[in-house]
Amino acid sequence: MSAVAMGAGRTTRHTPAIALANVSKAYAGGVRALDGVSLVVEHGTFLAVMGPSGSGKSTLMHCAAGLDTPTAGSIAIDGHDIGGLNETRRTELRRERIGFVFQAYNLVPSLSIADNITLPLRLAGRAPDKEWLRTLVDRVGLADRLTHRPAELSGGQQQRATIVRALVAKPAVVFADEPTGALDLRSAQEVLRLLRDLVDELRQTVVMVTHDPAAAAHADRALVMADGRVVETVEAPTAPALADRLVALGKG
Repeated sequence: MSAVAMGAGRTTRHTPAIALANVSKAYAGGVRALDGVSLVVEHGTFLAVMGPSGSGKSTLMHCAAGLDTPTAGSIAIDGHDIGGLNETRRTELRRERIGFVFQAYNLVPSLSIADNITLPLRLAGRAPDKEWLRTLVDRVGLADRLTHRPAELSGGQQQRATIVRALVAKPAVVFADEPTGALDLRSAQEVLRLLRDLVDELRQTVVMVTHDPAAAAHADRALVMADGRVVETVEAPTAPALADRLVALGKG
């Protein structure tokens, strides 16, 4: 499947996958989780978001993905400003333009892997693109596991199934929140290489929140956050450099 087919239905390749302008998020009691964050993520790139606990990295992801509403600022997904959308339309936009991969696999135990993968499309009343689905399943090495139940797969295989589920609707961006947190080292490396390959080979856009410098080193760029702000942007990040930066911010 070509990158052009992957991008079918997107606004334009010149439109960023994500654009945040001066986004802030404040909670009751004056707690400011985000403080004037601006960010552009181009299509076909891999961004890691790091920072100490409480730095705002998860809030950034939730706001960027339309799961939470910022107090101020604007957010656009694939050229669509989500600020003025009601909850119904925002849900539709997430379903059509955004894929999610979490630390918990969130697979339905009673369904086969094939049915788990296509469940979001069925809930939306849409049929999967069979060629695209076959491309994804082959790419992640699950072609011989589609009739199995989740409990019959390893943790790494289950997470690969969730990645296919996230991609099956051809989203503009995939948000991955600590996607390797529940995996052993070998499975974690396999998942990270898969995410990297999806960017390089299929021009998918990935935004990954992680506490792990070794995981973030797979990205093209890493944002380091502290106190709700982006304090540094690291191009072509390495694990030692990111680890040193986190220690300097008080993580270590």
